[in-house]
Amino acid sequence: MRLTAFLAFGKKPIGFKYRGKNRVVKEIKPYELKALRKDYERTEMNMMWLRHPYLTVEQSYGHMSHFNRTKEFFIECARLRNEKFAKHVTIAERLEHLKVSEKWD
Repeated sequence: MRLTAFLAFGKKPIGFKYRGKNRVVKEIKPYELKALRKDYERTEMNMMWLRHPYLTVEQSYGHMSHFNRTKEFFIECARLRNEKFAKHVTIAERLEHLKVSEKWD
């Protein structure tokens, strides 16, 4: 009786709990508001730096021209990368551990 009375009172959503007309709306916590405010402040600061850059367009033109990023530079980078990781291995080298002796039984 008491359980039935307890469950009968109060408004409960019909169907899925968090969707529709009779949904349960989560209460907003103060730390969530604080995090949102901090996020907005960060976004506003980023937009301010984008609107007012440190260098003008004329000052930043050609600022990396002293780096000669030519085809030779990229070839050298690829060679260094291949030295570390992509070593060429033959099938004989892969199966060398299977060779115990040269003579046939």
